[in-house]
Amino acid sequence: MYSGYITDIDGIEVGHSTSEEGMTGCTVIICEKGATGGVDVRGSAPGTRETDLFRPDKLVDRVHGIVLSGGSAFGLDASSGVMKYLEEENIGFDVGVTRVPIVSSAVIFDLNIGDYRIRPDFSMGYDAARSASKDENRQGNIGCGMGATVGKIMGPKNAMKSGLGSATIELGKLKVSAIVAVNSFGDIYEYRDNRQIAGVYDYEKKKMLNTYEIMKNQGRVSGFSMKNTTIGVIATNAILDKSQANKISQMAHNGFARSINPIHTMLDGDTIFTMGTNRIEADINLVGTMAAEVMSQAISNGIFHAESSRGLLSFQDVCQIS
Repeated sequence: MYSGYITDIDGIEVGHSTSEEGMTGCTVIICEKGATGGVDVRGSAPGTRETDLFRPDKLVDRVHGIVLSGGSAFGLDASSGVMKYLEEENIGFDVGVTRVPIVSSAVIFDLNIGDYRIRPDFSMGYDAARSASKDENRQGNIGCGMGATVGKIMGPKNAMKSGLGSATIELGKLKVSAIVAVNSFGDIYEYRDNRQIAGVYDYEKKKMLNTYEIMKNQGRVSGFSMKNTTIGVIATNAILDKSQANKISQMAHNGFARSINPIHTMLDGDTIFTMGTNRIEADINLVGTMAAEVMSQAISNGIFHAESSRGLLSFQDVCQIS
């Protein structure tokens, strides 16, 4: 397992709200003073909120919260609860009569894992924000990771349980962290040695299969159409403008590509946000390269920390952590 958590970045707090009955939840990453925001959406089936604000030509240059949520498009409602809590705490963009919190969001599809009628809503978003703390460090079946699964080309009965992962890399005073909900169509690989650690699973023969090989044999993709997505956040104490934050998000997708195969398909909604707290001067190329590495580490942690549930096995029950 890799060390660190996104709360290692000064000024970043994390909160979760989880429903075991619904097998879903949401995770909120908060920066009360506001962080320079960026985003890059690579998947072709995304569910997002307030991503246009990250374009360099838009007025607002700070984001106060990012929500990673289950519930598919229904889960975007959780952001409203986060906004309500932050407004009560007087956090947001000053418009004179009040402060408007800038809260962005992305969602994963997990409606078929638990009770589809239970999904992250206003109340769950509010609870997640209210519980946010700089001391939070839970991973696996928590928040947005509760209903996360991977390896879905043969349908839900051949998927594996995944979860929420986080990690941090430090170089001198520079820190780059990631948090990610691993809910991919493809298989997951440990980026250091390219070992498959999760994915499509043959529950009768008790072995992992290879999604790409299945695709080649079938000649086309069948299975979980538009029901996948890996979403995450890079946080760093580096000084960034919005163009640089967007570039960090772009480069962080290299971590997705190293750790997930296939990735960025028509069936995925892969999205990475960036939050820069603007404390340390650093080279953008270095920060982006570190972001890709730490995202790979966080993806692995999302697999290592996941626990088997609802008949779906996790890495802990299929493999041994080396």
